[in-house]
Amino acid sequence: MRYYGEEALGLIETLGMVPALYAADKMLKAANVELISYENIGSTLVAVMIKGDVGAVKAAVEAGAEAAAEIGTLTAQNVMPRPIKGVGDIVSVHDVDVE
Repeated sequence: MRYYGEEALGLIETLGMVPALYAADKMLKAANVELISYENIGSTLVAVMIKGDVGAVKAAVEAGAEAAAEIGTLTAQNVMPRPIKGVGDIVSVHDVDVE
């Protein structure tokens, strides 16, 4: 799903894919957010990005961070309330099409 910057952006970064997937599952179940992309950064770091309204993204990132830390290593988490449109080009490199 392409991200254009109109909504809040939430990011979770983990060491390895397994905690990243677990975090993504928890984020999507915790609040009304959409999965937009992921990125294998290197050195086994994986970032997962979601979008939605600010409150939902905050709740989802909190749930995802907690979940990732339960089974692996959480390296970073962040909520950007309304980033500029140019950020969309960065986070949409590996966008996820969800049907």
